Amino acid sequence: MQLPGQAPGPWPLVLLLPLFWIQTAPALAQASTSPVIRGNGSAAVETFQVDPGLAGPIRYRLGPGDRLKMSVFRMEGYETVAEVLSDGTLSLPRLGSVPVWGLSLDQARKRITAGYATILRRPIVYLDLVEARPVRVAISGEVQRPGLYSIGKGGANQLSSSGAGANTGTTIQTSGWPTLLEAIQKAGGLTAYGDLRRLTVQRATGGPGSPVRTLQFNFLPVLSSGGGPITNPLLYDGDSILVPRAEDLSQSELLAVASSTFAPDTIAVNVVGEVQRPGLQSVKANSPLSGALLAAGGLTRRASEERVRLLRLQSSGTIKQAVIRFNPAAPLGSAQNPPLQQGDVIVVDRHGWAKTSDGVSDALSPIGPVINAASLFRLLGL
Repeated sequence: MQLPGQAPGPWPLVLLLPLFWIQTAPALAQASTSPVIRGNGSAAVETFQVDPGLAGPIRYRLGPGDRLKMSVFRMEGYETVAEVLSDGTLSLPRLGSVPVWGLSLDQARKRITAGYATILRRPIVYLDLVEARPVRVAISGEVQRPGLYSIGKGGANQLSSSGAGANTGTTIQTSGWPTLLEAIQKAGGLTAYGDLRRLTVQRATGGPGSPVRTLQFNFLPVLSSGGGPITNPLLYDGDSILVPRAEDLSQSELLAVASSTFAPDTIAVNVVGEVQRPGLQSVKANSPLSGALLAAGGLTRRASEERVRLLRLQSSGTIKQAVIRFNPAAPLGSAQNPPLQQGDVIVVDRHGWAKTSDGVSDALSPIGPVINAASLFRLLGL
């Protein structure tokens, strides 16, 4: 209270500060967690500044395999622990089947409460998630083993190459809710041309048939420069992950990806022809052509550095062939020293003089025994 003639004190401003904070705090929180939306039309791509699994509007949605504990306050005989069935329903005491597929826990609790309200007076329902179902995701693109995967909370992921001669790889123990990194590790890691700048996750916003959101993540700056925070998003059941192909990776970027937990430790390639130790060679992931040839002991004196063939099986089933002029000093990723992939076949051809010598030897081989017999007779004086 202000007395007559007394100057106003600072206390009215102090009392107004909490009111100002209450009015502005939601707007500040919304500004700090809102996504940056890129794209046009319905194919928008959202790049989040924070983990969309934590701060975004998407909530955990119930689905087949979730185990729930339900009880009604002060009502005996209504407690149960039930699993969401394959048709998306939950079987509850006195109520029967309740569809909960695609609902959040709060939405499911309200639906169950509405159901019990028809037979009980003002029921208070408690609903808890006892055990979450495994996260089922689809992984495609530039990974070692594309396909469908079921990922639980924690476990071991195997980083290894696919195909014949694949190594046993590196086992990485994980814990907690599945993330994007763990899904890529589950698929064996990236290939030599996996693009970490445009990892894409497509996610449904609700149950089956609900709208799909597309989120994009860039892990390459952290691997190459080591600075800045990174988002390793949590995965949801039904997510679809795409690792696109990168066509313009620099040598430093290729090496950064190859030495990270995104790529397998080693790959297996076949080296045949004019090398010291032809056969299956195990080299580091994303190793250049020169690395495989050196692992095979290097070229022989009969080898032609002008003609080294690289054979690669494409996803379409066709074989792509490239003729390379071998240069061990060429930078990684160049046309003369390309990065290798699992299952590549390297054929080292002979040089011209070796082909001529082999041709003469093949032509003289049928008359070789006659010439040797004539030489023997001449030595014996017959």
